[in-house]
Amino acid sequence: MTETTTVAEGFSFLEAPRWRDGRLWFSDFYTHRVRSIREDGSDLREEAHVPEQPSGLGWLPDGRLLIVSMRDRKLLRREQDGTLSVHADLGKHATGHLNDMVVDGQGRVYVGNFGFDLMGGAPLEPASLHRVDPDGHVTEVADDLWFPNGSAITSDGVLVVVETFGNRVTAFDLTGDGELVNRRTWAEFGPLPADRGIAEALGQLSVAGDGACLDSENALWIADAIGSRLVRVVEGGTITDELSPGSPVYACALGGADGTTLFACAAPDFHEQARAAAREARMLAMRVTVPAP
Repeated sequence: MTETTTVAEGFSFLEAPRWRDGRLWFSDFYTHRVRSIREDGSDLREEAHVPEQPSGLGWLPDGRLLIVSMRDRKLLRREQDGTLSVHADLGKHATGHLNDMVVDGQGRVYVGNFGFDLMGGAPLEPASLHRVDPDGHVTEVADDLWFPNGSAITSDGVLVVVETFGNRVTAFDLTGDGELVNRRTWAEFGPLPADRGIAEALGQLSVAGDGACLDSENALWIADAIGSRLVRVVEGGTITDELSPGSPVYACALGGADGTTLFACAAPDFHEQARAAAREARMLAMRVTVPAP
């Protein structure tokens, strides 16, 4: 058994945790803030205010922060003076709220979206993954993804994306010019849901993968949004480790001083109305063996 500790609490709904510069960064959906804390939960800071709901986080090579603005489908950039600028507008490209993202070494962003109105109860529809170049140009680089969510780039140049409603993780080779090629299933937990209704589809998932992070062995820690657990998965789909923190969890990040603290975003559920009205979300921490890359 791995001990679970609460690092910080009193939030609405947390997503997109990232460890950088000795701090844990994360988005708090319904207070519309990007926050950061130290490893022990102290020194809580507000890093940005995003009125249209922040989600995925990343950094350009020059250190400027990038933030997904979900509802208006924009990618924001925090300038050196702290002001926010529009890095890219994906309003004509995304078919649902923007979601999580990953940034490559050249500053290209790969960002997913819901593909449909999740909170409004619309039927499930596939979505695309888009690349945002450093100049803000948007290109569709993959389609037919079932709620592309947590993404990461392995040490050998493979982009993996968790498909929440796809029961799988999909992989692409990342080319030097930013294309995604050699599409394949990196891990499969079960078949695609047979139903398009959200409740029915959720009931047919073995792993509802939400946020995810890589460790130094290129294994993927995935927050299972319906299983109240975190699973460590290797290529091929084998689950090597499973942690049950006693709460639903929706995203995770490896960090801490030695890279072996697994932070997890916890909340009673993911329903917008309930989470916006409460402050029950917590940041949890557990110790693991294999450190961050």
